[in-house]
Amino acid sequence: MSGAILETPALWKLAGRLISNGFWYQFHHVSGKPGKPQALSLEITHRCIARCIMCNIWKIPPQTPELAASDWLALLSSNLFSSLIELDITGGEPFLRKDLLDLLQGICAHKRNHLPALRSIAITTNGFLTRPILDCIRAILPVLHHAGIDLVMVCAMDGIGPIHDAIRNFSGGWIRCDATIQGLNRLREEHPNLIVGLKTTVVPFNVDQMEAITSYAGDNGLFTIISPCIVTPGRYLNVDRAADLAFTPVQTQKMKTFFMTGATRWTVHDRYLTRFLSTGVMKKPCSCGLNYLFFRSNGDLYLCPLIDGYVGNIQRDAVETMWRSPLAGRIRRKIGQYQACRSCTEPGLERYTLPYEGWTYLTQLFKLGKREFLQMHFHMGMDKYLT
Repeated sequence: MSGAILETPALWKLAGRLISNGFWYQFHHVSGKPGKPQALSLEITHRCIARCIMCNIWKIPPQTPELAASDWLALLSSNLFSSLIELDITGGEPFLRKDLLDLLQGICAHKRNHLPALRSIAITTNGFLTRPILDCIRAILPVLHHAGIDLVMVCAMDGIGPIHDAIRNFSGGWIRCDATIQGLNRLREEHPNLIVGLKTTVVPFNVDQMEAITSYAGDNGLFTIISPCIVTPGRYLNVDRAADLAFTPVQTQKMKTFFMTGATRWTVHDRYLTRFLSTGVMKKPCSCGLNYLFFRSNGDLYLCPLIDGYVGNIQRDAVETMWRSPLAGRIRRKIGQYQACRSCTEPGLERYTLPYEGWTYLTQLFKLGKREFLQMHFHMGMDKYLT
């Protein structure tokens, strides 16, 4: 979609697409049969230089194997990913990989024959490795532009100044992260395919920092993704921290008040969070395993990073076989029923789900009105899923 969507006929066309998507979503969810992946997350490393209080990924034994860039590129050459729109590269800290530039260049080379629908690559970083980050991004941006791919840099920021360093257990972390953001902003002036934003994990120790973070984001022209921490034996391996990460009633009320203001400009997510913080139960659609999947750094495939949705390893089985296996089908039919689903505050998964599920997203058009809906639609990059 483009600015033409502002015209009424284009808006009706969008509505029709969402209605159609909704029927297909219901079919796939009930039958357990998958669609084609539109979004994919690759945890390319479990290594990290931070020791965050809400994440134990860094505790994975150093000897645990990580796939080489050539392995990830072989995976992405599968026909399964011919409809892939968005690729998320995460860790650990992705910029600890010395071959990250090689991986990104290889993905661009795949664009014509293997990844024709790819519109954007998102990289999540703590921003501490300023020089390697900026050198890599400076080198890859022209290549990405030539391939027609946007680069979304998501910098983790959990507070302004010392509070950020305390949460990340890294002295001088905020100064480094800020330096990385300023450097990325300078690159953004020359490269319109670079998008820069913040991701904030709210824990009991930074509840009072949310307004300061959104103010920093506004001053620097950044998007924001702000969500309460998730306790899970899956992605973050942090069940042992559950007691330390529990919010008091006062802290919960502060979060509710914040998300009701709409400061993040992610209106649907803010509404889900406000209701969750009031009831203790998250109710929202999810398309994990339908148009989204997640790989750990050793090649393990999960239909959802937060649940025990393991279906195999790409070093032993073909990804197409695992994606369509009976085990994957059983997991798909239960998505939304797992305990982790009832407490999921992950905003990224909503971005992949809402255009695909269709009906819930369409209701937001009527709830928000045309103007606010379209502002959110383009701000969150939802348009790329509906072209």
